[in-house]
Amino acid sequence: MENSYRFFENRDCQYFPCHKGLEDFNCLFCYCPLYLIEKCAGNPHYIQRDGRKIKDCTNCTFPHRPENYDAIIQFLKASNN
Repeated sequence: MENSYRFFENRDCQYFPCHKGLEDFNCLFCYCPLYLIEKCAGNPHYIQRDGRKIKDCTNCTFPHRPENYDAIIQFLKASNN
């Protein structure tokens, strides 16, 4: 895929890829904009640590799939209302 406002891949990043299993890996949402949303569109699971509930997105590739760009934008728009 070609880099654009909807897709960016940084193969020079020391963490690339931070998740395995994707051919086209979108780094545009390197820090997931859905992280602070409890019921996000991804597939996180939650762990308990020191009495706190922590979102673990280790196995979530939702924001890194190029085809999910529009879904993320719509989800963010809806969560701001």
